[in-house]
Amino acid sequence: MSWSLRVVRVFGIDIKVHLTFLFILALGALQWGRPHGTAGAIFGVVLILGLFLCVTLHELGHSLMAQRFGVPVREIVLLPLGGVAVLGKNPDRPVHELLIAAAGPAVNVVIAAVLVPITGVAVQWGGLDPRDLASGSAGPSAAAFLLWMLKANVALVLFNLVPAFPLDGGRMLRAVLAMGTGYARATRIAAGIGQVFAVGLGLLGVVAGNFLLVLVAVFIFFGAGLESAHAQAKSVLSTLRIGEAYNRHAIDLRPADRVSRVVDYILTSYQPDFAVLHGGRLLGVVTRDDVLKSLATSDEDEYVTAIMQRDVVRVHPSERVDEVLARMEEKGVRVVAVHDGDRYLGLVSREDLAEALTVVSFLQRRQLLHQAA
Repeated sequence: MSWSLRVVRVFGIDIKVHLTFLFILALGALQWGRPHGTAGAIFGVVLILGLFLCVTLHELGHSLMAQRFGVPVREIVLLPLGGVAVLGKNPDRPVHELLIAAAGPAVNVVIAAVLVPITGVAVQWGGLDPRDLASGSAGPSAAAFLLWMLKANVALVLFNLVPAFPLDGGRMLRAVLAMGTGYARATRIAAGIGQVFAVGLGLLGVVAGNFLLVLVAVFIFFGAGLESAHAQAKSVLSTLRIGEAYNRHAIDLRPADRVSRVVDYILTSYQPDFAVLHGGRLLGVVTRDDVLKSLATSDEDEYVTAIMQRDVVRVHPSERVDEVLARMEEKGVRVVAVHDGDRYLGLVSREDLAEALTVVSFLQRRQLLHQAA
């Protein structure tokens, strides 16, 4: 995710902080600094850092459970509205998604359970009034910090368990529904519930004059819509085989070809990716980006073998398009080579699959309209 900086790597997972996170730190400092001065501002920053430590542990709960089921985790990104664990693919089984979604709130339940007795001891030892601590009028203190962390973890559990997609509760609901109705329909139902909840939350935020509630509602509404669209696309792509998506009339290159020839092909054919073949065997792939990089860094008309990508992911024509897309995401590539055994057939890019999705979706909609007529 752009505008994010990696701060640490845990269990092979990059934990990144989005630059907009600085606004939340400033807000915490401002909120506590107004009534309590410099010490309050520092305390406000510490509170926000403590909160996002709990959010990070929450996302690590999701991530470690995902890794246990063989789901790769790309990174965890901390955003102003919380955190997100970016998975390399969706879980293969609904029960796996259920356990992955439940793992995050479970972490906060454990944190809250640990904080309850510690907070009680701190309040008694300091001789402070819990009502003053809760309102913040007592000022910065260890007891105030512990009580604030306790309340924050309880709030994280309750909020995330709301059955509104894409919150954890919504994902758990989808997993349960998918056990009986299928992934696509379960996603539509869970996303619809999430959007209804988002509208209600947004109206509540407008009436109460709470901008943060409105912002969260917008996040939930559009997140649910995007997830529903993704599920629909996956359903469509699962009906296609990769052998139906590759370009059978693509222009190929030979090892003796130079970059200037590829430039001519790019300008006249609009083909962005080219296979370099020798005796029908794939040697590598030259992409438009490879050509542009060569033109920018070298004055020589290089051979294509000098700029081609040699390590190309292979797929079989019988594989489903959604499976290939998942592998492309996992490997971080945009082009794969279609092989039937040792025989090279062609290249497939993310753009090719997006076009295939558009065409198949259009044909399916037209068929439904004919059936309705």
